Amino acid sequence: MRIAVIGGGPGGLYAAALLKRLDPAREVTVHERNAPDDTFGFGVVLSDETLGGIESADPVVYAALRDEFVRWDDIEVVHRGRKLTSGGHGFSALSRRRLLAVLHERCRDLGVDLRFRSEAPAAAELAASHDLVIAADGVHSATREAFADAFGPDLTTHRCRYIWLAADFALDAFRFEIAETEHGVMQLHGYPFSAGASTVIVEMREEVWQAAGLDRMDEAASAAYCAKLFPDTLGGRPLRGNNSRWIAFRTVANARWSHENVVLLGDAAHTAHFSIGSGTKLAVEDALALAACVEENTTLPEALAAYEAERRPVVTSTQRAARASLEWFEDLATYTAQPPYRFAFNLLTRSRRVTHDNLRLRDPGFVAAVEREAGVPEGTPPMFTPFRLGPLELRNRVVVSAMDMYSADDGVPGDFHLVHLGGRALGGAGLVMTEMVCVSPDGRITPGCTGLWNDAQAASWQRIADFVHTRSPGTALGVQLGHSGRKGSTRLMWEGIDDPLPDGNWPVVAPSPLPYRDGVNQVPRALEVSELAGLRDQFVDAARRAVEAGFDLLELHCAHGYLLSSFLSPLTNRRTDAYGGDVRGRLRFPLEVFDAVREVWPEDRALTVRISATDWAEGGTSSEDTLAVARAFAEHGADAIDVSTGQVVSEERPDYGRSYQTPYADRIRNGLGVPVIAVGAISSWDDVNSLLLAGRADLCALARPHLYDPHWSLHAAADQDYAGPGAPWPQQYRAGSRKPPTGRTDAPKQRLTL
Repeated sequence: MRIAVIGGGPGGLYAAALLKRLDPAREVTVHERNAPDDTFGFGVVLSDETLGGIESADPVVYAALRDEFVRWDDIEVVHRGRKLTSGGHGFSALSRRRLLAVLHERCRDLGVDLRFRSEAPAAAELAASHDLVIAADGVHSATREAFADAFGPDLTTHRCRYIWLAADFALDAFRFEIAETEHGVMQLHGYPFSAGASTVIVEMREEVWQAAGLDRMDEAASAAYCAKLFPDTLGGRPLRGNNSRWIAFRTVANARWSHENVVLLGDAAHTAHFSIGSGTKLAVEDALALAACVEENTTLPEALAAYEAERRPVVTSTQRAARASLEWFEDLATYTAQPPYRFAFNLLTRSRRVTHDNLRLRDPGFVAAVEREAGVPEGTPPMFTPFRLGPLELRNRVVVSAMDMYSADDGVPGDFHLVHLGGRALGGAGLVMTEMVCVSPDGRITPGCTGLWNDAQAASWQRIADFVHTRSPGTALGVQLGHSGRKGSTRLMWEGIDDPLPDGNWPVVAPSPLPYRDGVNQVPRALEVSELAGLRDQFVDAARRAVEAGFDLLELHCAHGYLLSSFLSPLTNRRTDAYGGDVRGRLRFPLEVFDAVREVWPEDRALTVRISATDWAEGGTSSEDTLAVARAFAEHGADAIDVSTGQVVSEERPDYGRSYQTPYADRIRNGLGVPVIAVGAISSWDDVNSLLLAGRADLCALARPHLYDPHWSLHAAADQDYAGPGAPWPQQYRAGSRKPPTGRTDAPKQRLTL
């Protein structure tokens, strides 16, 4: 088997060594344009898992590397004169130059043909003359570009500039230091990679970089400038470069990683921001997987498919965490005013891979200090602290999110809704939300949607509110009012979500005559200005009935592509009158509705707004638009913004993942100082505690977890051995308030060792 490797970085070299070791008969050639001693950057970080894989696959390489590693446990955060330390993290790093030297030696010993100062032939030429071509040619991969139609690359350039430098002394921890300068916020990421040297990465927003004049400085001037920024870390000692230049990070993803006999590896296939780890780590793990898959499968197509199937989920998860970390640092200026321990905790948990519970296991003293600073009583999980939502005192921070049940008759909630909402009220959440309650028959999504357009519906809602307040005192009940707009007149969810009714359709309306799905859903009638007052009054009438029904909170639904949301998004509002155009025009009607509802809603009850903070589609709601919308509703009297995303246009491409919507809530809360409810794939009590303690949200709304477990909040308390305020069990259920044992054994306990 003839194998060509394009690129002599760690990933390409290690793949070559492994494939040759597994079958010495293979002819393996590595093409590297640079000299053997040329290298860029300084240190690389590898995880214990990666090192374990190296040890298992090639003990010779592992033995050569083992004694080279610098290891440390602490992360230090330096900000505004304070240095806070969190321990128990565990890192290993070594010189990139030394890593390459070890791999060069191993390849030579195994008989790999290393060709330095050698431009690789074109990938197509190599593919014709070799059985396998491994493209490990980096973030600017020429191979990927040559076969772009096959690989389907997706490249995103981000908003910060950074530079790799080195200091000739060893830090004793992973160090983050923040510099607030006249030009803006700059940050240092530093870690040791040998007994006498450390990697130092300096990063800042593009506009800060330009304002400081760094765009006009060469390597030496940049290093000298950066050395003066971080006195706590550097203490006046110089920094040096190594072909160092200011770079804007580029996230690389590909629809496919192989094409015929050409396969991408490492940065050519994917990148992950340096703030959560090492591209070298991912490349080495790619090499381990690729070599194993080639060895284990009969044919090359099977091997390459197995390689991608094994690695893609891992890489996707890593890239999701890396993007969260990258965006946190892009928005760093938003957080610098946080109290010191909260700031440090927020930084440490930014990628969502490190959590409150995980960090407490690593360093309980640090987490205790964070909680003391935040006013969390000792022994109380953050999720069970109270919160004042405008005039409404909530006993804890958990919200049962609004979930459409599609089970009403003529808009009247029945026994199902009593059991559904009543059961979740008994389950311990501080606030339970209804589904979207429609303000008119034509404002329903489906025939099974609930409403508040007549007194019979109000009476049925009052029955539910009375049950909640009587049987679960301390639980607040909120109503979400909305109008379906262009997404109305569709089937029940389980009969075909968003599909039109087979018969009995009612007309739908919208700001502009744009169907939700071309050729599938109705083309809505564009609303005349003269009709808007009537629609506004439908919301007002429903709000009055909600008062009579006894709801504690009203939420105006301005999200998910329904009527008010359709006014807010530029993708669905193409009007040229006063109710369209820029964000101020698009806000006009939703604000008119909000103001009218505010007039009839009692001052001693809370009022919130749910928005879609992004449309997940090109040309949709921008970050600036989202902040403008949230600011406007807050200025008009909203007690909190419930921050969801998407469902506005059918062509959306959401970036799903754990807690994937919370960064949008975070930006509103910390950018505007407005209370927020975070929602979206928040699935564990650990996530809730992490988001609250980091200051990314005030309340957390969970939907599916409450479908799975109506008593989710109480069970979360039991899981955390908590039985204090904020988590009261109904007296009828108190006998079950301790988690049942999961099993037992009658075997004698082993006590003696001979």
